[in-house]
Amino acid sequence: MINQESGSALDATMEDSLVIRLRFEELLFYVACACNCWCLCLCACVCLEGRRHGRGRGGSGGGMRLGTSWRWQLSRAMRLALRWCQLCRPRRRKGSGDGRGRVSRLWSYSKLLLKSLYYNSLSDSDTVLDCMFEPIYWIVDNMTRWFGVVFVCLVIVLITSIVVIIYIFVIPEIIRTYPVFWVVWHLGCGHWLLLLIAFHYYKATTTSPGHPPKDRFHIPSVSMCKKCVTPKPPRTHHCSICNVCVLKMDHHCPWLNNCVGNFNHRHFFCFCLYTTLGCIYCSISSRDMFLEAYSAIESYYQTPPPEFTFRETTAHKCIVFVWVLTSSVAVALGGLTMWHAMLISRGETSVERHINRKETKRLKEIGKIFRNPYHHGKMNNWKILFGVEKKSHWLTRVLLPSSHLPASDGITWDCSFTRKDPMAI
Repeated sequence: MINQESGSALDATMEDSLVIRLRFEELLFYVACACNCWCLCLCACVCLEGRRHGRGRGGSGGGMRLGTSWRWQLSRAMRLALRWCQLCRPRRRKGSGDGRGRVSRLWSYSKLLLKSLYYNSLSDSDTVLDCMFEPIYWIVDNMTRWFGVVFVCLVIVLITSIVVIIYIFVIPEIIRTYPVFWVVWHLGCGHWLLLLIAFHYYKATTTSPGHPPKDRFHIPSVSMCKKCVTPKPPRTHHCSICNVCVLKMDHHCPWLNNCVGNFNHRHFFCFCLYTTLGCIYCSISSRDMFLEAYSAIESYYQTPPPEFTFRETTAHKCIVFVWVLTSSVAVALGGLTMWHAMLISRGETSVERHINRKETKRLKEIGKIFRNPYHHGKMNNWKILFGVEKKSHWLTRVLLPSSHLPASDGITWDCSFTRKDPMAI
């Protein structure tokens, strides 16, 4: 009996607190509505008063300047606001305290008014920050797609400009001055790198990274996507820019205007690798030509200036442009390629890198060791990425263009730690 009475008393107390809370929320709603209606009425009064005042002045023939009319409307609005504050201010009794109480009441009223616009029982600092940065998220998600088109066009323009300059100014110089062996070497190596760069960039841009099938319900999944409301297989993550889940997602690359996932990861890495090698090859092989062209450009400012033809001055500037561009790209893209090579050696993607670091730290605190279930050894990880199953595949699938698909479908993965190597060579 005592427990029942205490339970009923607790329920009654909770109901009373709920009623009080609902009344408080209703009060906040009414205050917000009243404030909004008052602001609309105030703006309407100011506009009507300004229009009536302007007509009176115009009927008298005097006319009013635009600046004076705006000043008068602003002063009228300020007077109305001050009058409203004076009417709403409670009258202070004689002998009462100073204006501190009025300031505190005004501050409390302002907080109540502000909370009535956004506050609820689920509000916290994270929610407020998310709401503040929501416009920035929207801009990034919607503008990155257009930036991707611009970046793809920029990559095509830069690669085309380098190829055109080399064909017009560099290759004729090589054929004219180099021995036959070096001419054949430069022509063969340069065109091999150009073929691989163009092929892998085209495939990385146009190949879909892979998405979870929506018509299959019996697929292995580790979680549910909150945005797609579909099951997510292992290593699958949601791309906020493409607004779709991606199998084995690594990242969204604006230079490809595409996500890097299960089916185009190899093309993305090969493009980065061969572009870096091509830039290193161009910067090293054209070093002497760059020094000569730079010295010639420096001599332009001599008195009297040397006599160069238009073709020679154009060649000097183009060679300097090619060397500076290829050297800078080799440094920047080389760092990115090394980073992805390290991730591939560890059997993880860029997204999994952050997840695995947090998991390693969490397990270390409780005395356990984290092991990546998708790591099968450094060499095996490279074989899985390139799809190498026998020795000849290193030539046909790595050193030559190949559009073969990866061994995994991106849905099921071999997570055995004692995996025997069927690709042993």
